[in-house]
Amino acid sequence: MRTIFIGDVHGMLDTLDDLLAQLQLSKGDRLIFLGDLIDKGPNQIGVLRRVIELQSRPDIDIQLVCGNHEDKHIRYRRNLTLRPKVAREQADNSPALVAFSAEAHDKDWHLLESALPFIRLPEFGLLALHGGIPGDMAELPDETEFENSTGKERDRIEKIWRTRFIDRDTGHFLGLGKALPGDPFWAEVYDGRFGHVVFGHQPFMHGPARYAFATGIDTGAVHGGQLTALVVRSADRTEDEFLQSAGYPYSVGHLTD
Repeated sequence: MRTIFIGDVHGMLDTLDDLLAQLQLSKGDRLIFLGDLIDKGPNQIGVLRRVIELQSRPDIDIQLVCGNHEDKHIRYRRNLTLRPKVAREQADNSPALVAFSAEAHDKDWHLLESALPFIRLPEFGLLALHGGIPGDMAELPDETEFENSTGKERDRIEKIWRTRFIDRDTGHFLGLGKALPGDPFWAEVYDGRFGHVVFGHQPFMHGPARYAFATGIDTGAVHGGQLTALVVRSADRTEDEFLQSAGYPYSVGHLTD
């Protein structure tokens, strides 16, 4: 039995299929996608359908962690009904929201809306999430607390989907482009308070990034890099292995959220 984490796919279906062919999923495997299945790449609907296809297999366990791109589309869909003015503003700022909404079927939305905020894996001492841990976050809620949270509390928790850099003095989350010299990448200073974190979100173009208490496996597939899987086989993690897809000549250029 293996627990397998896959980094940001971002619509790169051929890349995902290449990696899945290497993994050769078998009975008892657990596969966790670390968010951002969609946006940017050439075949985001194809990626969703592949994951749905995998979920139909009774012999393996497939889970999705929510990424900031899943969250963006879920918010847009909700706002179409609850806050149409906000939805129009979102669509003006990101036309891709409208295009995806027109193409996605109910089964695609069901997959996105089933995404978990994070996944605890106490048997390995691991925490799977998309972005990172702000330095001022003292505790993580359980799933029920997260689902019932609203307003500022929910916004605070949802920063784990977007965190890259944090304020060097306070540990507060910093939005994209807001970091100043001396503000650290969150994993550089994370102290392991919630276990060893396996994360995506931040592309590491030269391969997986290993920190004292975190491992980053977004290796920039949609930026012309590879798609990476971390395979965990035992509680002591001495048999951990990285597998990577072939690189494909596709790139969306500079980093955006």
